[in-house]
Amino acid sequence: MAADAVTGIGAMRALLAPLRHRDKTIGLVPTMGALHAGHARLIERARIDCDCVVVSIFVNPLQFDRKDDLDRYPRALDADLALCTSRGVDFAFAPTAAEMYPKAPVCTVDPGRVAEHCCGRYRPRHFTGVATVVLKLLDIVQPDVAYFGEKDAQQLAVIRRLVSDFNVPVTVIGVPTVREADGLALSSRNRHLSPAERRLAPSLYDALTDAASHVAAGMTDAEDVKRHAATRIPTDERVRLEYLEVVDPDDFQPVERIAGPVVIAGAMWVGGTRLIDNVRSSPRTTS
Repeated sequence: MAADAVTGIGAMRALLAPLRHRDKTIGLVPTMGALHAGHARLIERARIDCDCVVVSIFVNPLQFDRKDDLDRYPRALDADLALCTSRGVDFAFAPTAAEMYPKAPVCTVDPGRVAEHCCGRYRPRHFTGVATVVLKLLDIVQPDVAYFGEKDAQQLAVIRRLVSDFNVPVTVIGVPTVREADGLALSSRNRHLSPAERRLAPSLYDALTDAASHVAAGMTDAEDVKRHAATRIPTDERVRLEYLEVVDPDDFQPVERIAGPVVIAGAMWVGGTRLIDNVRSSPRTTS
């Protein structure tokens, strides 16, 4: 069990090599730590599917566009390791930044058009950092299956395209978003919300579900969908809607006319905390 963290790349590979030689199925759950029930759900799915479960815990500096955001990102390694142990994780891989990037990387992954809109528009080079570190983790662990939360839908789309374009021999599984009772998607950043901000935070999910209901009811103009949904965001100086978009599920390009399945994605600031969420919807078919 994962009582201690594996910190070295060579050590991680050495621990997994005998399992791979015995044809054991290896599952990877990549995380940035500050683990919560959403991460636990990923681990539980991996535990069902795989002989060996690896959880990586690494706050990746390449995907942060602001140093203050990197510095503020919650870190709780002891609690993370305890959660991993309680969920039957075999290995927790927690390298340092110096281990992952002994030299400033010159070769990085450009995720292209999948990263042009939504979060990619507001966080320059964020998805370059995501794609680069995920490719490194997949190369280090060489899992058969990798698990990602659907809350980060654009990230999941980037990773699916990465795996396809680079012929990485791994199956990518998206696991449904875990939510609080009021709909707020679980996130490591939620702990930064004050009690008053926490009460405002579910309005993003309210707006997205409102949009999904309009799509299901037959509204086909994406601008109309977004306009109706935005009215669910409270007028409050602590709240700022960064974006609310209707996009294609595969390449995250904006949709003007809705004729099939879409992702409705949004980002919202509540105080100093940025929240993201998404829902899927399709026009209701009639027989």
